[in-house]
Amino acid sequence: MDYKKAGVDISAGEEFVRMIKPQVRQTFTPGVITDIGAFGGFFQPDFSHYKKPVLVSSIDGVGTKLKIAIELGQYDTVGSCLVNHCVNDILVCGAKPLFFLDYYACGKLTPGIAAAVVTGMVNACRENGCALIGGETAEMPGLYQERDFDLAGSIVGVVDHEKIINGSAVREGDVLIGLPSTGLHTNGYSLARKVLDGRMHETFSGLEGTVGEALMNIHRSYLSVIEPFFGSPEVRGLSHITGGGLMGNTMRIVPDGLKLDVEWNSWPEPVIFDIIRKEGQVPEEDMRRTFNLGVGLVMIIEKNAVEKVLASLKSQGENAYIIGKVSRI
Repeated sequence: MDYKKAGVDISAGEEFVRMIKPQVRQTFTPGVITDIGAFGGFFQPDFSHYKKPVLVSSIDGVGTKLKIAIELGQYDTVGSCLVNHCVNDILVCGAKPLFFLDYYACGKLTPGIAAAVVTGMVNACRENGCALIGGETAEMPGLYQERDFDLAGSIVGVVDHEKIINGSAVREGDVLIGLPSTGLHTNGYSLARKVLDGRMHETFSGLEGTVGEALMNIHRSYLSVIEPFFGSPEVRGLSHITGGGLMGNTMRIVPDGLKLDVEWNSWPEPVIFDIIRKEGQVPEEDMRRTFNLGVGLVMIIEKNAVEKVLASLKSQGENAYIIGKVSRI
């Protein structure tokens, strides 16, 4: 008996690291001062442009979207979903990402599959100006089935203290602007899989491509769209729409005594959501609490600045919709 016979292949792990090193180095920003493989990732930030820098961190996973990736054999996009999800979580606080770390756990390490997952993370880190400075790869036979793997990541960003966005400025009369999602992003997949199990290769009227392709759309990053608004007083609050839906997430930044009046039919809903709704006979309340329903990020805007903000978004090529307002309880 040896470690490999017990199910853990150290040589495969070493081969995986060799495969990903050139990719990961492509994400390095000037602050990175160690290579991949050290016991810790070192990052020396330049805070010269900040009066009072505050670090903002977040951690998340991809969830059971991974089951669809495994079923379809599509491994090169879930890493992008993970990075973009984490980037969105801190950008709604006003923070720009600095560096990212990942955790990849599996039943049996296949270097090619793991490297494809990292490719997605590398692509998203480069697009977001974020360095991938380290991670952990764990081969755990007995805990995971051979083809199964899990994926999580943590991010650290920075915001000037006076530019933190936390919803404390939200007032009655503020307007909600919704930015479109690319689909489910990384939430609601346990319900979607239950409804559409065994139907990944089917097509439906109005759906571009197959069900599986629609469910595997990459969780988009909103950084490039939102960054121009950092520090802008007309932006009262930002909400990343993940598990809990539009209401559940946006109410997290709404002060006591206020509520959201959402006009649920004011934006175009991607077809995949209606397929889930009808095929699963899912109650509308569950749809709204489980999925983003086509709005991946909400901006809460001072009412007199709405037209200005919409014009700015349009100039970036961004579709945006007025989806409601803040009112008093």
